[in-house]
Amino acid sequence: MHIQDIFKQHKTTFSFEFFPPKTEAGWEKLFRNIIELEALKPSFVSVTYGAGGAARDYTHDLVMRISRETNLVAIPHLTCVCQTEAEIYDILERYAEAGIHNIMALGGDPPRDKPDYDRTRDAFRYADDLVHFLREFPNRHGGRHLKDPRGFGIGVAGFPEGHPATPNRIHEMDYLKQKVDSGADFITTQLFFDNHDFYDFRERCDLAGIDVPIVAGVMPITSSSGMGRMAELALGARFPAKLVRAVQRAGDDKEAVRRVGVHWATQQCLDLLDNGVAGIHFYTLNSSSATREIYANLGVKDSIALAK
Repeated sequence: MHIQDIFKQHKTTFSFEFFPPKTEAGWEKLFRNIIELEALKPSFVSVTYGAGGAARDYTHDLVMRISRETNLVAIPHLTCVCQTEAEIYDILERYAEAGIHNIMALGGDPPRDKPDYDRTRDAFRYADDLVHFLREFPNRHGGRHLKDPRGFGIGVAGFPEGHPATPNRIHEMDYLKQKVDSGADFITTQLFFDNHDFYDFRERCDLAGIDVPIVAGVMPITSSSGMGRMAELALGARFPAKLVRAVQRAGDDKEAVRRVGVHWATQQCLDLLDNGVAGIHFYTLNSSSATREIYANLGVKDSIALAK
């Protein structure tokens, strides 16, 4: 299903993100979690690509398996780093042939094992260029495989706390507006822990003339050590003092830390829903338990009930 139709059908979307495992055991564990999360009836799920496109084949395999074995709408990530135009074209052609209707277009991170990688070798330097290429794909030979005349539905990233590579927040919004003007259909934000950051970001999007749906990224803290990994993953995510204090109070009690994180994320979701969020995107880290607990805390059995 095309993302434009998903947003038309759902007053609020609810979606989950997964990453491709590197081991057979990881694949089977992930798919057990995916089956559990399918019962929550998400609007769609996304599959990450890895730094430098390191997991590109795994991404394709996971998207295909989700499409074959579940009723979920799978949206693969696609990045610019370490890829030629021919490679990107081949990936898009395979997705078009397989009936995949949507792509998350991202700038991407350079591979950690290539700290001095020369980006001039890449076909595209910025996500804006990739969005434009995606929008033009139906006019190319490979576009004959697309099942929808609108071409791919396209998602892009937003950063409520600011893009780490663009300290000038005015220029940041200009760049985001370029991605939307190039053809992006929706924005999914990086994770955040203070909803005021999201509301400020949403208002600045409105001031910049950005009128596509903005989906809020939420990731519950499940361990004290996980907070550090989240900060690295989100390139400097800010943790409100109130949240830090609550985690510190839990001390070495891992289950207590988990309850704090799930409670905080639940309160974030309640507030976002009360303030008319277009969608909530759960960063699951390939686990189903925290997301299922949040739904239970919200008093619903699935996304359809949650949207009412």
